[in-house]
Amino acid sequence: MKIFFNRKVWGVCLVILVMTIFSSCEKKKSLPADNNNSMANAFLKAQTTDKPKAKKETNKTEAPVVEEKNIPAVERIKFNKDNAVVDNGNKTFNERKAIDVVRDMTTGWNLGNTFDATGGGKSLQSELSWGQPKTTKAMIDGLAASGIKTIRIPVSWGHHIMDSNYTIQTAWMSRVKEVVDWAIEDGMYVVINIHHDNYAKDAKMPAREGFYPTDENYENSADFVCNVWAQIALAFNNGYDEHLVFEVLNEPRLCGTSEEWWYNATSPKSIKAMNNLNKLTQNILDVIRASGGNNKKRLVAVPSLQASPESALARTFKMPQDFDGSKDRLIVSVHMYTPYNFAMESPGITKYSDSVKKEFTSMFKKLNDHFIANGYAVYIGEYGATNKNNLEDRIAWFHDFIKESRVYGMPCFLWDNGVWKVEGTEYGEHYGYYNRTTQEWYFPEIIKAINEEIK
Repeated sequence: MKIFFNRKVWGVCLVILVMTIFSSCEKKKSLPADNNNSMANAFLKAQTTDKPKAKKETNKTEAPVVEEKNIPAVERIKFNKDNAVVDNGNKTFNERKAIDVVRDMTTGWNLGNTFDATGGGKSLQSELSWGQPKTTKAMIDGLAASGIKTIRIPVSWGHHIMDSNYTIQTAWMSRVKEVVDWAIEDGMYVVINIHHDNYAKDAKMPAREGFYPTDENYENSADFVCNVWAQIALAFNNGYDEHLVFEVLNEPRLCGTSEEWWYNATSPKSIKAMNNLNKLTQNILDVIRASGGNNKKRLVAVPSLQASPESALARTFKMPQDFDGSKDRLIVSVHMYTPYNFAMESPGITKYSDSVKKEFTSMFKKLNDHFIANGYAVYIGEYGATNKNNLEDRIAWFHDFIKESRVYGMPCFLWDNGVWKVEGTEYGEHYGYYNRTTQEWYFPEIIKAINEEIK
């Protein structure tokens, strides 16, 4: 059957066709994509977390499910930029694979119980609240002169948040920046992080109180870490080259539970905590990369739950995805006080033996086979052997521990909390090595053993 159109009908059809095309063009113009903004495109490409999920039909008797808001990391940022410390430096960033850079870190030391202290309120005196002296340039110079090539500076930020938008106290950020600069001037590598901002109990966490890797606390946690890291990334960017490393979190864990210090691979609670941690670390990486400049290339270190090697080896632990899918800028951060009964437990055991050695040599190999062999760098962000008045045994432990770590290219950063003198038989947490007032070592034999093994 044929249909004949007269001229008026053709005219009407032509008008409708033009209006349809115009409407389509208008819709395309309203899309937020900016094909000329390479940083925006890179950031969008890196967005792999919190994908919208189809709603599951449930009957009325089921428990309510915590709603996922699926907010992109950068959309969580709301701190007061007028109050922020801004890095206006200009330093060339030498892009090298993380595996090569961490080998160059050789040996490190932690400025423990200092900027990570949580006492003292918002005052800068909080740096002293756990009994350590104020950090000085002479202290940093002394570390560099004694062979330390990397300094890890743990920092707690929560007590220095000034408003409901997560704005960090300018003086606190500036003070951290001052100490970082001293170490950089000495040619050292520097690691900065979020340290003791893990909420202390398994409960609903108020906003701005840190992070906690449970479903009910995910939204507040994501807001906290995204805003803190956005401000760190603003204060430390183009003025710092590859010698500055960002470590996203320290020992994230389920505080106040039986699974706080160990990962239970069969426990739904541990598994959910790992899933939430994976999302949080992805958010942090996305924020760092979105800040552009040198931070788009900066090395970023990521721990598993507790920063323990056992949980890092769990199949549920996932390294975040970088914007271009590369592994070359990512580091696995692990803490090893191994074996526990020798290196940390009080009283535990005091004698060094082949069985003690076997525990850490076995773990180094597992980390190598699981991560380094698959393209990821690894460093030991904290390690040490608590003082049990067993200096000779500790010297032997340090010799073998560092020798083994060097085989696989995993630099080790000595945990130092300033507590070194043993009274009675209480040995726990005696990780004092460096006298920060005199710039001398409490146990020169230990730093000598370390330096002998990194040559």
